[in-house]
Amino acid sequence: MMVQEPLLRGANALYKGQAYANAAISNAALAAVYRLLGWAGDPPPRSAQRELTRRFDELMDLDWANARAGYYPMRWLFASPFLKHRWQIARILRDAPRVVRRANRSKHDDLPKDLDRSKYPRYYLRTFHWQTDGWFSSRSAEIYDASVEVLFGGAADIMRRMTIPRLADGIAGVPNPRVLDVACGTGGFLSRLKVALPDAKLVGLDLSEAYLEHGRKQHGDGVELMWGNAEKMPFEDASFDAVSCIFLFHELPRAVRRTVMKELCRVVRPGGRVVISDSAQMVESGELEHFLKRFPVVYHEPFYDDYLRDDLESIAEGAGLELVESRPFVVSKVVTCRRPTTH
Repeated sequence: MMVQEPLLRGANALYKGQAYANAAISNAALAAVYRLLGWAGDPPPRSAQRELTRRFDELMDLDWANARAGYYPMRWLFASPFLKHRWQIARILRDAPRVVRRANRSKHDDLPKDLDRSKYPRYYLRTFHWQTDGWFSSRSAEIYDASVEVLFGGAADIMRRMTIPRLADGIAGVPNPRVLDVACGTGGFLSRLKVALPDAKLVGLDLSEAYLEHGRKQHGDGVELMWGNAEKMPFEDASFDAVSCIFLFHELPRAVRRTVMKELCRVVRPGGRVVISDSAQMVESGELEHFLKRFPVVYHEPFYDDYLRDDLESIAEGAGLELVESRPFVVSKVVTCRRPTTH
C-alpha cells in the first residue's frame, strides 16, 4: 500500500498535466480561429476564469474517481484525444480557410448540392459550427470527433464520460439491459458504453446517414446504428431500460426540444432512466455567462441563445419525467431523470 499510493499520486498528476496541456493547445488553436474571424471580444472576467478552472479541476477529480470505482477503464484517462485524432486535426487545419470564408459570409446553408433536403427538418439543414458539408458527408463524419475535442479543450470525451455512471447506476441489476443513445452521430459514445456496459444491448439513432455509415465501419458488432428522427423515433413504447442523449438539445428549436423530450420519456420503460448531457445553461452556470454567450457569436448555433434560458430540468418534468439529479461539468451539464412507474 505504501508503494501503491505514491504511484497513484504520480499517475494522477500525469493525468492532470496531460489534461491541462491539451486545454492549452486547444485554447491556442481557438484563439487563432477567433483572430481569423475578426472576433474581438472583451477578456473574460477573473471570476469567470476562476470558476472555469475550478470546474475543470473538479471534472478531472471526478473522472479519476469514476475510473477507480470501476465505471470505466483507467486507461481511458491517459489516451490523449489530440494524439488519437492527429490526422483528422491536420485535415481540419487545412480546411480552416473555407470555414472562415463560410462564417464571414454567413453561409449557413452551404450544403452538398446532391442532398435530398426533403428527408430532413429545416432546422437540421445548416452548417452547424460552420463545418464543411454540415452533417451530410463522410468527410464531415471523419473529422467531427476531432473538431469537438478541439472545441472543448480536449475535455469533450471526459464530459461525455460523466454520463456513464448515471446510466450504469440506473440499470444496475437489470439483466441484458437495452440502452438507446439518441443523436448518436458516429457512435463514439456507444463505443464507450460497449466497454463500460458489456452486457447491454446498445442501439444508436441519428439523422445523418453519413455519420451512421462511418460509425458502422468503426465500431463493428455489438452496436446497432439506426437512421431516424428523434422527434418520432421508430421504437415501441417502453422499449429501453435506459436512454442517453448527448449534445442535441442546444441544436433544436424550443418546440422541438419538448417533442424530443417526450419521445425520450415514451421509449424508456417505467422506472427506466433518461440521462441527458448538453451545454451548461444559465440556471446553474450564470457565472460562466461570458463563455456561454461567446459560443454562438463565433460558431453557427442559431438556437443556442434561447437554449441557455430554456431549462432542461423543466422540459424533462413537463414531458413526464422525474428529476433525479442535475449537475454541471465545466461548460456542460448532465440531467438525470427517471420515468415514473405510475402516472
